[in-house]
Amino acid sequence: MACNCNQTPSTCCGNFFTTETTTNRGQRGPMGPQGPTGPTGPSGGPIGATGPTGATGPTGATGPTGPQGLTGATGPTGATGATGITPTFTIGSVTTGAPGSIALASITGTPPNYILNLTIPQGPTGPTGATGPTGPQGATGPTGPTGAQGTAGTTGLTGATGPTGATGPTGPTGPTGPQGTTGTIGLTGATGPTGATGPTGPQGTQGLQGTEGATGPTGPTGPQGTAGAEGATGPTGPQGATGAEGPTGPTGPTGPTGPTGP
Repeated sequence: MACNCNQTPSTCCGNFFTTETTTNRGQRGPMGPQGPTGPTGPSGGPIGATGPTGATGPTGATGPTGPQGLTGATGPTGATGATGITPTFTIGSVTTGAPGSIALASITGTPPNYILNLTIPQGPTGPTGATGPTGPQGATGPTGPTGAQGTAGTTGLTGATGPTGATGPTGPTGPTGPQGTTGTIGLTGATGPTGATGPTGPQGTQGLQGTEGATGPTGPTGPQGTAGAEGATGPTGPQGATGAEGPTGPTGPTGPTGPTGP
Protein backbone atom coordinates (compact mmCIF):
# COMPACT_ATOMS: atom_id res chain seq x y z
CA MET A 1 0.00 0.00 0.00
CA ALA A 2 1.46 3.35 -1.06
CA CYS A 3 2.06 5.97 1.50
CA ASN A 4 -0.07 9.09 1.10
CA CYS A 5 1.47 11.84 3.13
CA ASN A 6 -1.46 14.18 2.32
CA GLN A 7 -3.69 12.44 4.81
CA THR A 8 -4.68 14.56 7.77
CA PRO A 9 -4.21 14.19 10.71
CA SER A 10 -2.29 10.86 10.22
CA THR A 11 1.16 10.38 8.82
CA CYS A 12 2.33 7.23 7.26
CA CYS A 13 5.59 5.38 6.91
CA GLY A 14 5.69 2.22 4.93
CA ASN A 15 2.69 0.08 5.77
CA PHE A 16 2.30 1.42 9.33
CA PHE A 17 0.11 4.35 10.43
CA THR A 18 0.79 6.50 13.44
CA THR A 19 -1.52 9.06 14.96
CA GLU A 20 -0.36 12.61 15.38
CA THR A 21 -2.16 14.95 17.69
CA THR A 22 -2.96 18.28 16.02
CA THR A 23 -3.68 20.25 19.11
CA ASN A 24 -2.25 23.78 18.77
CA ARG A 25 -1.14 22.92 15.29
CA GLY A 26 -0.11 25.83 13.11
CA GLN A 27 -1.36 26.55 9.60
CA ARG A 28 -0.22 23.99 7.09
CA GLY A 29 2.42 25.10 4.77
CA PRO A 30 2.27 24.67 1.02
CA MET A 31 2.33 21.16 -0.26
CA GLY A 32 5.65 20.11 -1.71
CA PRO A 33 6.07 18.23 -4.91
CA GLN A 34 5.15 14.60 -4.87
CA GLY A 35 8.12 12.36 -4.66
CA PRO A 36 8.67 9.34 -6.80
CA THR A 37 6.64 6.32 -6.06
CA GLY A 38 8.57 3.87 -3.89
CA PRO A 39 8.76 0.20 -4.55
CA THR A 40 5.74 -1.80 -3.63
CA GLY A 41 6.23 -3.49 -0.28
CA PRO A 42 5.30 -7.01 0.46
CA SER A 43 1.59 -7.58 0.84
CA GLY A 44 -0.15 -9.33 3.61
CA GLY A 45 1.10 -7.22 6.53
CA PRO A 46 -1.26 -6.52 9.44
CA ILE A 47 -3.40 -3.38 9.14
CA GLY A 48 -3.22 -1.22 12.19
CA ALA A 49 -6.23 0.14 13.94
CA THR A 50 -7.69 3.40 12.67
CA GLY A 51 -6.69 6.26 14.85
CA PRO A 52 -9.16 8.77 16.23
CA THR A 53 -10.29 11.62 13.96
CA GLY A 54 -8.36 14.73 14.59
CA ALA A 55 -9.89 18.12 15.27
CA THR A 56 -11.06 20.13 12.26
CA GLY A 57 -8.50 22.62 11.12
CA PRO A 58 -9.29 26.28 10.53
CA THR A 59 -11.27 27.18 7.40
CA GLY A 60 -9.05 28.12 4.56
CA ALA A 61 -9.36 31.32 2.64
CA THR A 62 -12.23 31.49 0.12
CA GLY A 63 -11.08 30.55 -3.30
CA PRO A 64 -11.86 32.62 -6.37
CA THR A 65 -15.40 32.44 -7.79
CA GLY A 66 -15.67 29.82 -10.47
CA PRO A 67 -17.12 30.59 -13.89
CA GLN A 68 -20.90 30.87 -14.14
CA GLY A 69 -22.59 27.59 -14.90
CA LEU A 70 -24.82 26.97 -17.88
CA THR A 71 -28.37 28.31 -17.72
CA GLY A 72 -30.72 25.64 -16.52
CA ALA A 73 -33.77 24.54 -18.49
CA THR A 74 -36.85 26.77 -18.20
CA GLY A 75 -39.31 25.42 -15.69
CA PRO A 76 -42.91 24.66 -16.62
CA THR A 77 -45.34 27.59 -16.90
CA GLY A 78 -47.43 28.02 -13.79
CA ALA A 79 -51.20 27.81 -13.87
CA THR A 80 -53.03 30.99 -15.01
CA GLY A 81 -54.33 32.99 -12.10
CA ALA A 82 -57.95 34.02 -11.75
CA THR A 83 -59.04 37.03 -13.84
CA GLY A 84 -58.97 40.19 -11.80
CA ILE A 85 -61.89 42.63 -11.66
CA THR A 86 -61.67 45.28 -14.42
CA PRO A 87 -61.66 48.73 -12.81
CA THR A 88 -63.93 51.45 -14.13
CA PHE A 89 -62.99 55.12 -14.08
CA THR A 90 -65.48 57.97 -14.02
CA ILE A 91 -64.47 61.61 -14.47
CA GLY A 92 -65.39 63.49 -11.33
CA SER A 93 -64.60 67.16 -10.79
CA VAL A 94 -62.47 69.11 -13.29
CA THR A 95 -61.17 72.32 -11.72
CA THR A 96 -59.19 75.12 -13.38
CA GLY A 97 -56.16 76.03 -11.27
CA ALA A 98 -54.32 79.32 -11.07
CA PRO A 99 -51.87 80.14 -13.89
CA GLY A 100 -48.47 78.56 -13.23
CA SER A 101 -49.79 76.11 -10.60
CA ILE A 102 -49.13 72.36 -10.69
CA ALA A 103 -51.64 70.04 -12.36
CA LEU A 104 -53.21 67.69 -9.82
CA ALA A 105 -55.06 64.39 -10.15
CA SER A 106 -56.70 62.34 -7.42
CA ILE A 107 -58.57 59.05 -7.49
CA THR A 108 -61.40 58.35 -5.07
CA GLY A 109 -64.05 55.68 -4.82
CA THR A 110 -63.91 52.00 -3.91
CA PRO A 111 -62.69 49.11 -6.08
CA PRO A 112 -63.52 48.44 -8.82
CA ASN A 113 -65.29 51.81 -9.31
CA TYR A 114 -62.97 54.81 -9.20
CA ILE A 115 -63.56 58.54 -9.67
CA LEU A 116 -60.83 60.65 -11.29
CA ASN A 117 -60.68 64.28 -10.13
CA LEU A 118 -58.49 66.72 -12.08
CA THR A 119 -57.12 70.19 -11.41
CA ILE A 120 -55.70 71.74 -14.58
CA PRO A 121 -53.81 75.06 -14.29
CA GLN A 122 -54.92 77.88 -16.50
CA GLY A 123 -52.42 78.62 -19.26
CA PRO A 124 -51.12 82.11 -19.89
CA THR A 125 -52.97 84.25 -22.37
CA GLY A 126 -51.44 83.78 -25.79
CA PRO A 127 -50.57 86.65 -28.11
CA THR A 128 -53.32 88.08 -30.26
CA GLY A 129 -53.44 86.26 -33.55
CA ALA A 130 -53.29 88.00 -36.90
CA THR A 131 -56.56 89.29 -38.29
CA GLY A 132 -58.16 86.61 -40.44
CA PRO A 133 -59.31 87.28 -43.98
CA THR A 134 -62.67 88.96 -44.47
CA GLY A 135 -65.39 86.35 -44.79
CA PRO A 136 -67.76 86.28 -47.75
CA GLN A 137 -70.66 88.71 -47.75
CA GLY A 138 -73.66 87.25 -46.04
CA ALA A 139 -77.03 86.85 -47.73
CA THR A 140 -79.23 89.94 -47.99
CA GLY A 141 -81.40 90.25 -44.94
CA PRO A 142 -85.18 90.46 -45.19
CA THR A 143 -86.72 93.74 -46.33
CA GLY A 144 -87.42 96.05 -43.44
CA PRO A 145 -90.92 97.34 -42.73
CA THR A 146 -92.28 100.07 -44.99
CA GLY A 147 -91.67 103.52 -43.59
CA ALA A 148 -94.48 105.90 -42.83
CA GLN A 149 -96.05 107.48 -45.89
CA GLY A 150 -94.87 111.00 -46.54
CA THR A 151 -97.18 113.97 -46.80
CA ALA A 152 -99.00 114.03 -50.12
CA GLY A 153 -97.74 116.77 -52.39
CA THR A 154 -99.99 119.36 -53.95
CA THR A 155 -102.01 117.97 -56.84
CA GLY A 156 -100.92 119.48 -60.10
CA LEU A 157 -103.29 120.82 -62.68
CA THR A 158 -105.01 118.23 -64.80
CA GLY A 159 -103.52 118.09 -68.22
CA ALA A 160 -105.59 117.93 -71.36
CA THR A 161 -106.98 114.55 -72.21
CA GLY A 162 -104.92 112.83 -74.83
CA PRO A 163 -106.55 111.27 -77.84
CA THR A 164 -108.18 107.90 -77.33
CA GLY A 165 -106.05 105.05 -78.52
CA ALA A 166 -107.26 102.73 -81.23
CA THR A 167 -109.55 99.94 -80.09
CA GLY A 168 -107.75 96.65 -79.78
CA PRO A 169 -108.93 93.67 -81.82
CA THR A 170 -111.88 91.74 -80.47
CA GLY A 171 -110.87 88.60 -78.63
CA PRO A 172 -112.02 85.22 -79.97
CA THR A 173 -115.53 84.14 -79.10
CA GLY A 174 -115.66 81.86 -76.10
CA PRO A 175 -116.94 78.31 -76.58
CA THR A 176 -120.71 77.80 -76.70
CA GLY A 177 -122.14 76.68 -73.42
CA PRO A 178 -123.78 73.26 -73.21
CA GLN A 179 -127.36 72.97 -74.50
CA GLY A 180 -129.99 73.16 -71.84
CA THR A 181 -132.10 70.13 -70.96
CA THR A 182 -135.02 69.49 -73.36
CA GLY A 183 -138.33 70.37 -71.82
CA THR A 184 -141.04 67.75 -71.22
CA ILE A 185 -143.10 66.87 -74.32
CA GLY A 186 -146.69 67.92 -73.99
CA LEU A 187 -149.54 65.34 -73.98
CA THR A 188 -150.66 64.01 -77.40
CA GLY A 189 -154.16 65.02 -78.36
CA ALA A 190 -156.90 62.32 -78.80
CA THR A 191 -157.08 60.63 -82.22
CA GLY A 192 -160.15 61.55 -84.19
CA PRO A 193 -162.67 58.75 -85.26
CA THR A 194 -161.92 56.77 -88.38
CA GLY A 195 -164.26 57.36 -91.28
CA ALA A 196 -166.56 54.51 -92.47
CA THR A 197 -165.12 52.11 -95.02
CA GLY A 198 -166.79 52.20 -98.39
CA PRO A 199 -168.51 48.99 -99.73
CA THR A 200 -166.38 46.39 -101.40
CA GLY A 201 -167.13 45.95 -105.04
CA PRO A 202 -168.19 42.45 -106.30
CA GLN A 203 -165.43 40.09 -107.25
CA GLY A 204 -165.36 39.53 -110.97
CA THR A 205 -165.22 36.09 -112.57
CA GLN A 206 -161.70 35.00 -113.16
CA GLY A 207 -161.28 34.82 -116.85
CA LEU A 208 -158.36 33.79 -118.87
CA GLN A 209 -155.15 35.40 -118.00
CA GLY A 210 -155.23 38.30 -120.28
CA THR A 211 -152.84 41.15 -120.52
CA GLU A 212 -152.65 43.31 -117.51
CA GLY A 213 -155.20 45.99 -117.67
CA ALA A 214 -154.62 49.52 -116.77
CA THR A 215 -154.74 50.48 -113.10
CA GLY A 216 -158.19 51.45 -112.09
CA PRO A 217 -158.87 54.80 -110.55
CA THR A 218 -158.21 55.26 -106.83
CA GLY A 219 -161.29 55.17 -104.74
CA PRO A 220 -162.32 58.29 -102.91
CA THR A 221 -160.63 59.03 -99.55
CA GLY A 222 -162.94 58.73 -96.63
CA PRO A 223 -163.74 61.88 -94.72
CA GLN A 224 -161.05 63.06 -92.24
CA GLY A 225 -161.99 62.72 -88.63
CA THR A 226 -162.32 65.70 -86.37
CA ALA A 227 -158.96 66.96 -85.13
CA GLY A 228 -158.35 66.39 -81.41
CA ALA A 229 -157.74 69.25 -79.05
CA GLU A 230 -154.08 70.46 -78.91
CA GLY A 231 -152.24 69.26 -75.83
CA ALA A 232 -150.97 71.66 -73.20
CA THR A 233 -147.48 73.14 -73.75
CA GLY A 234 -144.84 71.41 -71.63
CA PRO A 235 -142.82 73.43 -69.08
CA THR A 236 -139.72 75.27 -70.30
CA GLY A 237 -136.51 73.34 -69.66
CA PRO A 238 -133.81 74.86 -67.40
CA GLN A 239 -131.42 77.31 -68.95
CA GLY A 240 -128.06 75.84 -69.90
CA ALA A 241 -124.89 76.86 -68.06
CA THR A 242 -123.15 80.00 -69.28
CA GLY A 243 -120.23 79.19 -71.55
CA ALA A 244 -116.68 80.00 -70.44
CA GLU A 245 -115.60 83.55 -71.07
CA GLY A 246 -113.30 83.90 -74.03
CA PRO A 247 -109.73 85.16 -73.45
CA THR A 248 -109.23 88.89 -73.30
CA GLY A 249 -107.94 90.33 -76.53
CA PRO A 250 -104.58 92.07 -76.54
CA THR A 251 -104.50 95.62 -75.25
CA GLY A 252 -104.40 98.20 -77.94
CA PRO A 253 -101.45 100.57 -78.12
CA THR A 254 -101.48 103.44 -75.67
CA GLY A 255 -102.27 106.73 -77.24
CA PRO A 256 -99.75 109.57 -76.96
CA THR A 257 -99.72 111.50 -73.73
CA GLY A 258 -101.40 114.83 -73.99
CA PRO A 259 -99.43 117.99 -73.26
CA THR A 260 -98.98 118.92 -69.67
CA GLY A 261 -101.32 121.59 -68.52
CA PRO A 262 -100.00 124.90 -67.28
